Amino acid sequence: MIDLYGKTALVTGGSRGIGAAIVRKLAQAGASVAFTYRRDTKRAKALEAEVQSLGQNCLALQADAASYRDVRRAVARTISRFGAISILVNNAGIWKRARLESLSEREWDETMNVNLKGTFFFCKEVVPHMKRGGGKIINIASTAGQRGEPFHSHYAASKGGVIAFTKSIGVELARFNIQANCVSPGWVDTDMTSGVLGKRSSRRAIEAAIPRGRVATPEEVSESVLFLASSLSNHLVGSVISVNGGSVLSG
Repeated sequence: MIDLYGKTALVTGGSRGIGAAIVRKLAQAGASVAFTYRRDTKRAKALEAEVQSLGQNCLALQADAASYRDVRRAVARTISRFGAISILVNNAGIWKRARLESLSEREWDETMNVNLKGTFFFCKEVVPHMKRGGGKIINIASTAGQRGEPFHSHYAASKGGVIAFTKSIGVELARFNIQANCVSPGWVDTDMTSGVLGKRSSRRAIEAAIPRGRVATPEEVSESVLFLASSLSNHLVGSVISVNGGSVLSG
């Protein structure tokens, strides 16, 4: 049912984990996809080649989401290559453990700059182009932003900010036929969470708190992104889709 042929998507933090699953899912639905990555050029180029082998246009762009100059360049290159951006997925993010009393200003700022300011930067640059023909903005939040997360207060604050930001711009942009919504994952099996989920005792405790009894796969998160990127979500504005197996119920 979902056909994204003729659409162009820009996915931030798209070279691994949830981001890579989103890139693949949107490309499989027919979209041309540009994605940003920060450091791992080899992995990014491999994903770019994989998508191109499916017959879809793909462009890997090295960019730091916390750098406005990098963001402007990534958006400009995507527009130059594909002519438009009709889908923006803000996925780039970091998740680092820190106790409140030892959390430094530098660590706080680093998380806020990537997770929240980066989302703002990309929206600010892409929206003027979207206003010409409408579009979809999907911001990746987290259950941490809905309920908090001990030892990750800076991360939870950044993701709570992403949710509030999305609700605000959703209402602001709706009259331009731009729908902004969130996908809010719980635990997901990625390399970013492997340090915790790789420990048998930790994984068992986490899965015991999830009604479905397991953590999500990146592909399961990407399916909700695909829905929000499609015309099936046209009347959703400022919504939060929680992909957490029932561990956090937030209406």
